Amino acid sequence: MALPDAEALCRVLAERLRPELLPQTALVGIHTGGVWVAERLHAALGLKTPLGSIDVAFYRDDFNRSGLHPQLKPSDIPFDVEDRPIVIVDDVLYTGRTIRAAMNEIFDYGRPARIDLAVLVDRGGRELPVCPRWSAHELSLPARQNLQLERGADGNLSLRLVDA
Repeated sequence: MALPDAEALCRVLAERLRPELLPQTALVGIHTGGVWVAERLHAALGLKTPLGSIDVAFYRDDFNRSGLHPQLKPSDIPFDVEDRPIVIVDDVLYTGRTIRAAMNEIFDYGRPARIDLAVLVDRGGRELPVCPRWSAHELSLPARQNLQLERGADGNLSLRLVDA
């Protein structure tokens, strides 16, 4: 299966967000792939509010089963969340559990005016009622496959299929 170009999808996603964002909108990328996409979007959209990033490992509902991820990254929300529109950015949306965890963490920082979701790829297979407001691409995959966003040594993003 030929996968779409991740860099092109970042540009598509930026163009879809551009007309709908308010000046005070903040982007929060989910580590790791979501942060890479959020960095691209933040630069393309010229947002004034600093970029935020979160690691949802402690907020996952499967934390007790899967344990702690070996490469935890610190969360960084360098702006006041209170009454601010926030867009959570992730690379691949699947079950919705990561997004639920991200919303829980954001609410620990305050009560935003609204939370929207932007993803590079929506692969379906939802287990929770989570839907992106913006998606650059939709792709159906069997449960035995995962879609991963990777960043090469040159900084370019690419998508890869891996067995689950």
